[in-house]
Amino acid sequence: MITLILADDHPLTMEGLKALLSREGDFSVLGEYADGESALLGITELRPQVALLDIRMPILDGVAVAKRVTDLKLPTACLMLTSYDAKPYVAASMRAGAKGYVLKSSPPEVICEAIRTVSRGRLFLDLEASDLVSSGPTEELSQREREVLLLASRGLASKEIASRLVISDRTVQAHLASIYGKLGARNKTEAMLLGLKHGILTLEEILEEGE
Repeated sequence: MITLILADDHPLTMEGLKALLSREGDFSVLGEYADGESALLGITELRPQVALLDIRMPILDGVAVAKRVTDLKLPTACLMLTSYDAKPYVAASMRAGAKGYVLKSSPPEVICEAIRTVSRGRLFLDLEASDLVSSGPTEELSQREREVLLLASRGLASKEIASRLVISDRTVQAHLASIYGKLGARNKTEAMLLGLKHGILTLEEILEEGE
């Protein structure tokens, strides 16, 4: 059985989730919470395999909960289940350590697939919902381009990347332009998400910043 907690401040959403999960034979809901603070307490006490977190919740939002779970090194995989498909929300979730991001409007089978995927320690990104539909890089990234992409994914500005790699800001900009072209991205956020989607980066190495 895959153990879960549910966190959402909309009663109708919560009832719909419970009805969906009850139809599956491999899910066990351990707790239900209407705010992020109580959800974090539930995760800490119950240690579920997966926490389904709404992004917008009272007291602590879903991203803050995922960050605390990551900082505390708890074994729970945080899956963001939300109405918001804006890519900055996805990026913030990934940088907080969330293992997945799926829309509430997704078909039930997609939501169930997302839960099963993150429970196995794998990443699930419903990027099609965010119009990131690149089939893959047009060309392989060079080692230096991958280094630039990794640092950009950690939230570093171009000047900080240049200082870290001992190269010029202009060279960083040139690498980013090349990365965008190869991945079909329009900015750093899209490049990070596509890098994760296609296995160029891993969530673990993005979260290694400062270690």
